[in-house]
Amino acid sequence: MNALPAYTGAASGKTPMQRLWQQWDLLMRYLPVLLMGLLAMLTYWLVRHTPEPVPVQAEPAVRHVPDYFMRDFSVKVFDAQGKLKSEIVGTEGRHYPDTDTLEIDQIRIRAYNAEGRLTTAQSARGLINADGSEAQLFDKAVVVREAIQTAQGIMLPRSELRSEFLHLYANTETVRTHLPVELIRGGRDRFTAERMTYDNLDRTLQLSGRVRGSLAARQTKP
Repeated sequence: MNALPAYTGAASGKTPMQRLWQQWDLLMRYLPVLLMGLLAMLTYWLVRHTPEPVPVQAEPAVRHVPDYFMRDFSVKVFDAQGKLKSEIVGTEGRHYPDTDTLEIDQIRIRAYNAEGRLTTAQSARGLINADGSEAQLFDKAVVVREAIQTAQGIMLPRSELRSEFLHLYANTETVRTHLPVELIRGGRDRFTAERMTYDNLDRTLQLSGRVRGSLAARQTKP
């Protein structure tokens, strides 16, 4: 058996330049694989030598504690013409920054609407939101709207609401409660219900649950 001839450059029939291009083409084929291996090694080295991050300290939860107090105070709000719009009086007030509310003991409120009708409110404890548009009255809450004659000549009688909880909305002139409530109108008509929504702008009263009422007889002129 004849032995195979040894490989020589002359036998391949390729010039040195062709062999160089062949080696370059081979290198370019395997270059992505080499780079991926190099990146994997570099990533492993970084993971092993990178210091562990310092744990971020969680911000402490805001506690429901007052940041300032007021005692035997009175807060008044005036309109652009300098006319008294509302007044809040209390024996002690506590502001809570987490809810931006003001809690008031023995709260008393006076407010005038656009028609000049006076509304007063009082309770053992009250909660006012940041802009004063809502007031929640707790424990023996009473809201009274004084009688007034409108510009159209209509006489609106005095009305009184009593409940253990009343929620007042100043912007919409609405009063709501989910607890038993008593309504006294004109000093003689009485209604009781388990829940109530009173809208002064629409002149509507919604009583729900067990509703009872009594209407006083009207005296007629002879």
